[in-house]
Amino acid sequence: MEPCRSLALLTSSLGLVSLLVAVSTNFWFAARGPGFSSHSGLWPSKDQVSVAGYIHVTQSFCILAVLWGLISTAFLVMSCIPSLSAPGRGPIVSTFMGFAGALSLIVAMTVYTIERWNQPANPQVQSFFSWSFYLGWVSTLLFLCTGGLSLGAHCTTHRPDYEAV
Repeated sequence: MEPCRSLALLTSSLGLVSLLVAVSTNFWFAARGPGFSSHSGLWPSKDQVSVAGYIHVTQSFCILAVLWGLISTAFLVMSCIPSLSAPGRGPIVSTFMGFAGALSLIVAMTVYTIERWNQPANPQVQSFFSWSFYLGWVSTLLFLCTGGLSLGAHCTTHRPDYEAV
């Protein structure tokens, strides 16, 4: 197996796992004040009645990125097994899906970052982005690497000559 394909499979798997952890945990934003601390994520608790629109946008694009990442990983796995895929087709599909996942995450993370950044601050409360938020950005970089490495795997795939077919 080519090194680009192996590395693409590794980055795709890591990106998918880190995105699933980021989306499912509740530590996107944290706040500390005198005598209390709080944290929040993308999925509201039962006592929150209304959810801001930017949270819905972030949820939707993160779910899309998970789906793109899952498809990308599946096609990379299938490309490693010759009987399951057409020669050279798995990495190119994985390239498009990796870049689509990265683009979806860029939209989701940018919307969340801008909206949280522009919220009014209370001088007695220290608020900051937490580890789930940063894991979302790491997933974006991993999906970009997946797209690039899959493209490298596609370009270096040996295709049979016309006479061999």
